[in-house]
This record gives sequence, C-alpha cells and structure tokens, in this order.
Amino acid sequence: MSKKKISQMEEILDTAIKKMEALEQSIVDFRAYQSKIQELEAYYSSPQWKEDFAMDEAGKLPKNLTRGVLSEDGIYNVLERNKALLELLDGFDD
Repeated sequence: MSKKKISQMEEILDTAIKKMEALEQSIVDFRAYQSKIQELEAYYSSPQWKEDFAMDEAGKLPKNLTRGVLSEDGIYNVLERNKALLELLDGFDD
C-alpha cells in the first residue's frame, strides 16, 4: 500500500469518527430535549393554546410577535416527526 492510500484512508477514518461522534451527541441532545417537546405537546392540547389561537385569529396579538406555535399544522408536524424519529432511534436500540 502506498503512503498516499494510507493518508486517504486515514482521512476517511478521522472523518468517520468525527461524524459518528457528532451524530451520537445529536442523539443525546435530542433525547434530552424530549421534556421540552412534551411541554410543547401539552401546550398544544391545552385550553391556553386554544385561547391564544383565538386571540391570533381575532387580530389581538401584536403583528411583530413570532407565532409559528399557533400554526396547527406546524406543531402537529413537529410532534409527528418527533414520534417517527423516536421510533427510528428505538429501532437501533434493539
């Protein structure tokens, strides 16, 4: 094997290690964030969300207020995506 090939393979090895470490850390961070996602889900199914949504529909919220959280599809899609990702990760735990 040539020095060039060894150097190329060393670069692949180093990059693979970095990517795997980054992915592992992202998974840890994602799992640790589940309590916040559960908080979002609780808000979405609460009377408070319904009141906030109605206020937005009535134009009673400031125009400059970021309110993507009042998008029914936005929260629903995030919760479904979260569920799918958790199922995918659970499949790797087996």
